[in-house]
Amino acid sequence: MTGLVVCVAVLAVASAFGLVQRRRSGRMKVRQGEAALGAAQLGEELGERATLVQFSSAFCAPCRATRRVLGEVAEMVPGVAHVEIDAEERLDLVRELGVLKTPTVLVLDAAGHIVRRASGQPRKADVIAALGEAV
Repeated sequence: MTGLVVCVAVLAVASAFGLVQRRRSGRMKVRQGEAALGAAQLGEELGERATLVQFSSAFCAPCRATRRVLGEVAEMVPGVAHVEIDAEERLDLVRELGVLKTPTVLVLDAAGHIVRRASGQPRKADVIAALGEAV
């Protein structure tokens, strides 16, 4: 009987943890005090007003959806560029920026400073709101 109680307790704790993680995934968080990123580090030019940087990996399904969302937002807002970086090819930058999972999205202002950051697939509305702070 105690084994059943332990199993139920572990299942409840694991479920609660999973729900919290899922709720936090993709949320845009404020980032301050990080160095600016330039075209040399990213491998592409920054946008005139802002840049959406996406760290992806080859077999990441949320990365494909994030690519679509960020591409749509970049097309909607003049002067915004979307740069996708393969995390496996750029381990130096992944380590420097503390990227722990894919997709990770960085919103950069015109000077390349990180304004917002999201780990996981962000919602389109959140990306647009973060761009409002960057431009």
